[in-house]
Parts: sequence; C-alpha cells; structure tokens
Amino acid sequence: MRAEYSGGELRVEDLKADPIEQFAQWFAQACDANILEPNAMSLATVSPQGQPSLRTVLLKSYDTDGFVFFTNFQSRKAREIEHNPRVSLMFPWLALARQLIVIGAAERISTAQTLRYFLTRPRGSQVAAWISPQSSVISSRKLLEIEWEQMKRKFADGQVPLPPFWGGYRVQPREIEFWQGRPNRMHDRFRYTINEDRTWKLEQLAP
Repeated sequence: MRAEYSGGELRVEDLKADPIEQFAQWFAQACDANILEPNAMSLATVSPQGQPSLRTVLLKSYDTDGFVFFTNFQSRKAREIEHNPRVSLMFPWLALARQLIVIGAAERISTAQTLRYFLTRPRGSQVAAWISPQSSVISSRKLLEIEWEQMKRKFADGQVPLPPFWGGYRVQPREIEFWQGRPNRMHDRFRYTINEDRTWKLEQLAP
C-alpha cells in the first residue's frame, strides 16, 4: 500500500519560536478537522531490562511545562516511568499527513491537580478507576463486572473519591519534532531542542 501525501508544506518562516505555541496551532487544526481522538498520543516507555513498550493514552492538558495524561500508578507504564522517567510521545494526525514527536521526561503532577481533573470525569469513569488492577492478569471480565457493581453501590450516596493509586504525569519536553508529509517522500521535518537557558533551538531535518 502506498499513499502520496499532499497535506501542505511546512516552512521555517511559518513556525512559531515556541514549540508549545506551534503545537497549539496544530492541535487546534487537528480538532477542527474532526479527526477521531485528536488528543490520542502514543506513549513509549522502557522497562528495567531495556525493553521498550508502547500504548495509546489521551492528552488531557498541556502548557509551557509539558503534556499531561492520567493513569493507574500500578500500570506497566507507571512502573516503567518510575524506573526510568525518559519517555516519548507521538501524535499520529494521519488525516492531515502530520505527526508530532515529543521526547522528554515524565513526572507526577500534584494530588490537587489530579483531583481537579478527576472531578470532571464522568461518574462511570471515576468508578472504573477504582476497580481495574491495570496491566495485571485477570481470570475473567465477569469479575471486573461484579466489582464494578459492588463499587457503584459503595459510592451510590456520595461523591466518588480519588483513588490513592491513580493520578497524572506531565511529560516535560526537551525535543519536539513537527513532521509534515509531502509528495515524493520529500517531507518537511523541523525539530525544536531546548537550551540550558530554557530557550528553544529550531533545526530542519532531512526527510
């Protein structure tokens, strides 16, 4: 299978000096294009044995400090981050012939920040955060469904509390690459790299 990319060009004179501002522009365009889950991003982590693993998570917020997602702290991704915080993110905006790669380090956000987000989640998602031993082997889905019903009854009369084993990570970027597909595989690639003074250096890469 082969496709010719014709999503447009990416010129250095059109890029923002700050990659977070450039991300904001591209993210808004991805949302406007009605891409399915434009905030979906692949998250790569590495095990203590050096084995990479990859999964899709959802971006829930971003700012000049980085990109935030949430997970169970008992999950494989969280365990690997605790061992080695160096991670990579990738946004696959294929409908726009674009991808964006972030390289950086993940750190936990505060409980207060996590709680603010947790309170905005649908109640069903709040309950689900309590019952799933994420990444653990289970004997059947039926057991999860039984626990789900039990937890719904437990919290039926009040607010669902924040699980102590659930929270957010912020990926602080040190490199951000913008990739725009072009005809004949002559793609446009630009990489921002952070300097010691927290300014950004912009370089063009060969496709």
